[in-house]
Amino acid sequence: MAVGLGVRDARLAKHWSVAGLAARAGVSRAVAYLAEAGQPTSVEAVVRLATALGLRLELDLVDPRRGAEKPSLSRDPVHSAMGEFEAGHLRGTGVSVGIDEPYQHYQFAGRADVVAWDVERRALLHIENRTRFPDFQEMAGAFNAKRAYLGNALAERLGVGRWEAETHVIAALWSSEVLHVLRLRTESFRALCPDGAAAFGDWWSGSREHVRGRASILVVLDPWASGRQRPFVGLDAALRARPRYRGYADAATGVARAA
Repeated sequence: MAVGLGVRDARLAKHWSVAGLAARAGVSRAVAYLAEAGQPTSVEAVVRLATALGLRLELDLVDPRRGAEKPSLSRDPVHSAMGEFEAGHLRGTGVSVGIDEPYQHYQFAGRADVVAWDVERRALLHIENRTRFPDFQEMAGAFNAKRAYLGNALAERLGVGRWEAETHVIAALWSSEVLHVLRLRTESFRALCPDGAAAFGDWWSGSREHVRGRASILVVLDPWASGRQRPFVGLDAALRARPRYRGYADAATGVARAA
């Protein structure tokens, strides 16, 4: 999957079609599609695709007894930029904000990308940022665990007792890559995040009068929205929306420009 995403990002950055890449690499269009989808293909085909894109193929030998290393957020500039954008905006509405907030539930430990809370209204917002969806099951499992345990852990830490409202949000990058996955697995995302974007909109606008109960929401987000552009839309609108970025590489270019 990592090879496939690398091939896709590099192809989109060059504005090539899959057919164009296949022709340059000397492989069939079907092989190029399989490689981008993360499906098994020959090492020779991957080398040909990498060479055509100006990439260098590197292989690692990994001891299977060693636990997988969790990627650092500092290695994902787009993910970091999304969190910075959200935290800055939410703090401006007058709520308390935490980034990469740790929590523990018995033997389960995790971290929340962005959280905001309003103690007076006993309201909690949790945002899980996603630049891609390489593994839906892994993502859904992590999100479900945070929905189950994060609120109680933070309520105890902050001395709230219990939250009157919990809003859990998956904020996905507004890219063609993400929109494609949303359209392929619409019903899976609806089951995971069945609620509309209204509660998140209330948090974003600074009006939390109507935030009540528990909500699970998916939005697509553009952390570099400018002018009159809306920075996010909910799932239903996302299924009809045009992408703001072609893929991760395009968004990473935005990070470099902003820096």
